[in-house]
Amino acid sequence: MDNDGKITLKFINGDFEVRGDFYPPQNGGSSISPDYIRTLLEESRIVYGVNMEEIDKAYKECVEGKNIVKDVLIARGEPMVNETLEYMQLNPLLGQFETPGKDDDTVDHRARSPFIIVKKDQAIAKQKSRKPGKDGINVHGETVSRGVIRPEGVSGGENTRMEGRFLLSNIAGQLIQAKNVLSIRDYLIIKGPVDYKTGNILFPGNVEIDGPVSDGFKIYTGGSLTIKQAFDVTEAVIKENLNVAGGIIGRGRALVKVGGNLRTKFIENCRLACRKSIFVELGIVNSNIFTLENLEMGDKGRIVGGDIFAVKGVRTGAIGKKDGKAAHIHCGVDFTLEQEKEEYNGKLRILAGKLSRLRQLMEEPQASSEKKVKMQALLGRLEEEQQKAQIKVTELLDRLNSYENAIVEVKGEIVWGTTIEICQAVLFVTEPHKNVRIRFDRETRKLIVDKL
Repeated sequence: MDNDGKITLKFINGDFEVRGDFYPPQNGGSSISPDYIRTLLEESRIVYGVNMEEIDKAYKECVEGKNIVKDVLIARGEPMVNETLEYMQLNPLLGQFETPGKDDDTVDHRARSPFIIVKKDQAIAKQKSRKPGKDGINVHGETVSRGVIRPEGVSGGENTRMEGRFLLSNIAGQLIQAKNVLSIRDYLIIKGPVDYKTGNILFPGNVEIDGPVSDGFKIYTGGSLTIKQAFDVTEAVIKENLNVAGGIIGRGRALVKVGGNLRTKFIENCRLACRKSIFVELGIVNSNIFTLENLEMGDKGRIVGGDIFAVKGVRTGAIGKKDGKAAHIHCGVDFTLEQEKEEYNGKLRILAGKLSRLRQLMEEPQASSEKKVKMQALLGRLEEEQQKAQIKVTELLDRLNSYENAIVEVKGEIVWGTTIEICQAVLFVTEPHKNVRIRFDRETRKLIVDKL
């Protein structure tokens, strides 16, 4: 009868669980009874995992308390557990970085990179063991066979090796995943520009950039760097060679360090140091250039403004410009030793100031004997430090002229106002010179100007 009490059942998770709602009778109908419950279970074929404790509790509340009792656990089977086969899992920590909040203005987004760079011997994947499964039993007492999960794992490719359960990188480089094969590449190719999509470039091998490099982005490579367009440089440290098809633009604050050779079309407003030779096709403008070898420029190359330090010499088309800043050329002198000498000279100036002040204090009549003894000891230490610095400066001066065969060769014009220095002998250009070679004469310790 519609007014009789009843239990409605709901089968869940493929008949692995049954829940019921208990309803009391209405308008004089009959209450549910133990026989009703037994018949309901039989007709519904609920034979496994029956929860009689919960059923009795709900039955009493419904019959005696005349309350509706919902979501009662009637029975629960044993769910199956799928078997998971062995597979190689990619290291989930690779390439992770913290995601800043939208209002976080302190984050430098140029430091974020889409490339995954790994170190030598770094773990890039791990062998995950097989996980056995088990068959399940539903509330009808039926066995449900377990399934088999075959995870899509990765495998090792070029420059990788297995050690135990780990896949390791043989070299430092970029992690490449192609068709779930992991390889390590010792070079990095960027098809477009360096901007916020790529972030700063920090790579242990060679880097090739097809597009321009935007202002504000830094580049550090453990190999060579090739840029096929302009290099709007902020900071770059290149362990080997730097090749720029366009020019290098520094905007006055740029710093470039190159461990090998440098080739480019022009250099503007840069501070650039190179261990080997520098080759510039067209021009160097308002830049400080340092090389331990040669600066070679094209026949139309021109140096305007700035300081050029080239240990073995300079060859260029022209130096200076009538309406431009004067250029200063320094050759034959190891600029690294010159910088070290200037550091010691600065130290000597500070020590001279301290010693002068200390001697004045020692002469004051109100100074006690005990204080004078301490000042005398300090004076001795400062004088000893001064003597060591003076000896170091003398040693550096002896080594400073490292290449007396350096020459400055100019096929075009050297504009007046230019200063040329070879092995600390100086030539101030007071009238234009054309098509000349300037060299250091060992006997006179002066510069000689020869016609080419």
